Amino acid sequence: MTSEPLPVLLPPVDTTPHNLTPKLHLQGVTKTFGSRQVLDGVDIAVAPGRSLVIIGASGQGKSVTLKIAVGLMRPDEGRVLVDGEDVTGMEAADRARRSPRFGMLFQGAALFDSLKVWENVAFRLVIADKVPKREAKDRAIEALGRVGLSPEFAALYPGELSGGMQKRVGLARAIVTHPDILFFDEPTTGLDPITSDVINNLILEEVKRLGCTAISITHDMTSARKIGDEIAMLHGGHIVWRGDAKTIDQADNAYVRQFINGVAQGPITGDAGPVRGDVVRPRASAGRR
Repeated sequence: MTSEPLPVLLPPVDTTPHNLTPKLHLQGVTKTFGSRQVLDGVDIAVAPGRSLVIIGASGQGKSVTLKIAVGLMRPDEGRVLVDGEDVTGMEAADRARRSPRFGMLFQGAALFDSLKVWENVAFRLVIADKVPKREAKDRAIEALGRVGLSPEFAALYPGELSGGMQKRVGLARAIVTHPDILFFDEPTTGLDPITSDVINNLILEEVKRLGCTAISITHDMTSARKIGDEIAMLHGGHIVWRGDAKTIDQADNAYVRQFINGVAQGPITGDAGPVRGDVVRPRASAGRR
């Protein structure tokens, strides 16, 4: 059987207005782990008040992109700019002063099992910002109310909560500092469809209330369509498509079509698709191609 040629990759459209400084801008970001190049010149700009969702198959570097944007990981090359300021090589103390402007909902919520719910939400306020405990608790309870949890939940421990409630607590922790930029790492993973929709609605409400910029990564296309103004697809270390969330189902891009339709055959997996017995090997770094 003759394979069709792979589609030509065109540069994704940057929808940030030319007269507007992006809230967050990744420029030429690369990252390699051993012989495996995960990111190979990623360029992403997100305008103030916009919500961008990054999709892509597993292992394509979505989480690495998010960690670099947040500052949990440094790129090998490239820059990260916030409001036009280069924060790539910022020292820990300077980054700590800036971090209240960032809020993040981690995959799985990432709560401390030994701390009560309010202590989890107020962790940054107490430990980093030195907010008095009484004030921090009041702010935590207020944030919990924003995500639909009554004050009674504040004294519970994470192990006493369902997965959906833990996600709500994680969201409360992300918004308690009133951040300028919110990051969401697979916000609906492991949740049933109804709970997922509740979390999506809460994300929409809080992003709108705070007037902040949001960057999310997800495999969940229902979530991506709902919480994103725009969607970008990451594959092979590059952004291969970007556009309005409302237009993704009409996207003329073979990578996007394969991903959103969930089919085995296509350019992501090779024309024939994976078969039993295939061995998946890491992508070589730029120096070993």
